[in-house]
Amino acid sequence: MSKRFAWMLGVAMLVSIGLLVACGSNYNASSDGLMLVGSQGSGLVETFSFNLGSGHVSAISNTPNDTSSLTCVLNGIPSSLVVDPAGAYAYTIINANSLCTTDPTKPSTTGILAFKVGSDGTTTQVGNLVLFNQGIVTPCLPFLPPAKGCQPSTSTEQVPVLPSMMVMDPAGKFLFVADRATTDSTGLFVPGAVSVFAIGSGGAATEVAGSPFFTSNNPMTLPQSGLDIVSVAPTPTVLPLVGINGVRNAVCNDLGNNPATLQYLYAVDGLGNQLFEFSVDTTSGVLKNPATLGQQPFPTDQIPAGVAVDPCNRFVYVSDSLTNRVSAYAICNGSTTSPAIPCAALVPGALVEVAGSPFGLSGSANSPGPLVVDAFGNYVYVVGTLSNTVSVLKISPITGSLTATAPATVATGVGPKAIAIRADDSWMFVSNFGSSSLGGNTVTQYLVTPQSGALTVQPPIQTDNYPWGVAVK
Repeated sequence: MSKRFAWMLGVAMLVSIGLLVACGSNYNASSDGLMLVGSQGSGLVETFSFNLGSGHVSAISNTPNDTSSLTCVLNGIPSSLVVDPAGAYAYTIINANSLCTTDPTKPSTTGILAFKVGSDGTTTQVGNLVLFNQGIVTPCLPFLPPAKGCQPSTSTEQVPVLPSMMVMDPAGKFLFVADRATTDSTGLFVPGAVSVFAIGSGGAATEVAGSPFFTSNNPMTLPQSGLDIVSVAPTPTVLPLVGINGVRNAVCNDLGNNPATLQYLYAVDGLGNQLFEFSVDTTSGVLKNPATLGQQPFPTDQIPAGVAVDPCNRFVYVSDSLTNRVSAYAICNGSTTSPAIPCAALVPGALVEVAGSPFGLSGSANSPGPLVVDAFGNYVYVVGTLSNTVSVLKISPITGSLTATAPATVATGVGPKAIAIRADDSWMFVSNFGSSSLGGNTVTQYLVTPQSGALTVQPPIQTDNYPWGVAVK
């Protein structure tokens, strides 16, 4: 082989490799999915495309090679992340970080940022950070010793909320945010609440009137912490779409099944081991709290951490982090799975615990946290936050009871924080917050087999430092 020919061949190979890399980084909505992840280390949102057939992943924007040395790009720390049902807009909570305040005129604050998802898979910020309304509470006035306890003040005070987990309702109309228990300026404890944002034209998010919403009509500060709202989940007002060739149909796609006209929101109290029901005004997003509904909270197992509603509007599932179990409830909504006798005496949307609940997790699962129900209502996927696993549980379509599948657990990376499943039930992703040396700073990708719920682990996706929220289109 002549030197000239060898040189030309080498150039041709380099050009071919370059073309392959360039083509691999393109996003085609007809053949690719899109995964978004928030990096707390760099303070930004990354996007990755993946081929819907092979799962092959390509980095699109804010790739680790480009941004791993950056910090505070969004002037705060992104946490929970969602994308709307159409895949047109994404939303993330930005938590204030004093380390990001290098410009006194632009302090780091807590709020929600909206992004438009482009046809090329990139994201563009829409408008400015939308700040959270403060909670209005009544200060506790301690009785004089030796009397204990306190009485309500005649005035109120405003206290910043502490947002945590965020979800979007299946119709794409509202964002619901779980607000954790916090303290006021005097050190008294403020109960958790739920903040609600309505989605308007152009993807704009606006907090609804009266938000945040507490579980009582007159929330008070307390000497001890209580009512820590750690997770929320709304019931659906739209049903899943019919799948391809009838293979991936939801169990509620039967002819004659109509979407619900009433909507409820369930909020988990991680301190009180209980689950609260709110009703949702589907026009305004305003919530009616359990006290107004005359509804007592529903007991859970110990230290509940996550909640999910099945997309067919039948069952609610709560992860119990201390006991490694999942509590299951049937919704009183008049459906065929609604228990007639208990529900007859309860308000609409009330929950009845499923026989055999709570259900234990098998294998190495430890400290269950975030959980999702697959897009067609057949399986529950539960993240083991201390075991670095995902558990797969089969849903009984009649009773809502859960049965572990084999294998009992599938591995994630280190420090799993969030889970998202694609609306066609084909791919699932888990963000891993742990250090790179231990298998963190990645997103674990799974191929889902809808008929069995089985997960096939794909090569890990390298991200920027400390990924948290994850969403999929």
